Amino acid sequence: MERIGDAVRQELRRFGSAGVMADVVEAWPRLVGEQVAANAWPARFSRDGTLHVNASSSAWAFELGQLEGEILPRVQAAIGKAAPKRLRFAPGPLPEPAVEASTAAAEPLPEATLEQAREAHAWAAEIDSEELRKTVEKAARASLARAGSGRSI
Repeated sequence: MERIGDAVRQELRRFGSAGVMADVVEAWPRLVGEQVAANAWPARFSRDGTLHVNASSSAWAFELGQLEGEILPRVQAAIGKAAPKRLRFAPGPLPEPAVEASTAAAEPLPEATLEQAREAHAWAAEIDSEELRKTVEKAARASLARAGSGRSI
């Protein structure tokens, strides 16, 4: 059974440095560590073999530029002969951080008490649209129940 990442990487290699870029992106967090990966991410290869890395700020770009002598050999060892010849750090956009599933989302929602349900019904009672009224009442019940249970809203 072939992993889709392997198939994609093999296909990208047909186009030159795009395949190498996939390898660099995959290995980056492991090579530089979590904190650096959160503040600097590989952006592109230039024709001269330089890997351009976007950093979250000019301070990060400067500091990482000072560490090129430590980072580059790690990247070269991991990627092999297609690895970058040089690294260049500059401020630029970073990918959105991965959102981890909240443990609170797995917990069942608390049920509204009779008093909370009555309060929610009273709040929504004057809304003319039946569909909107039911939606507002349901949301108010849930909000009151969560607030009463001590869970964040």
